[in-house]
Amino acid sequence: MKKKPITTNTMIRSALRRLFLRSRERAQAMKDAKYTCAKCGAKQSRAKGREVYVEAHHLDGVHWDGIFDEIRARLLHPANEYQILCKDCHKHIDE
Repeated sequence: MKKKPITTNTMIRSALRRLFLRSRERAQAMKDAKYTCAKCGAKQSRAKGREVYVEAHHLDGVHWDGIFDEIRARLLHPANEYQILCKDCHKHIDE
């Protein structure tokens, strides 16, 4: 299978999901809720045979199309819009 010339939306979504799952904001929300479901009151459990997992739900949803557009506009540019520099030159580029 040939690699696509651009980073796919699936790859972006996967990377952002990994970031979210490790985010301090998500961790704090889980801690504040005492790892308990807001609907049914089930508490998270890892006990064998009685596993219950709780997840963080975005109340206003995740607007993926806007996120993809912003990432492409601000971070992922076409290859001809990059200049390759060593670490030292990159650090001093804006001086």
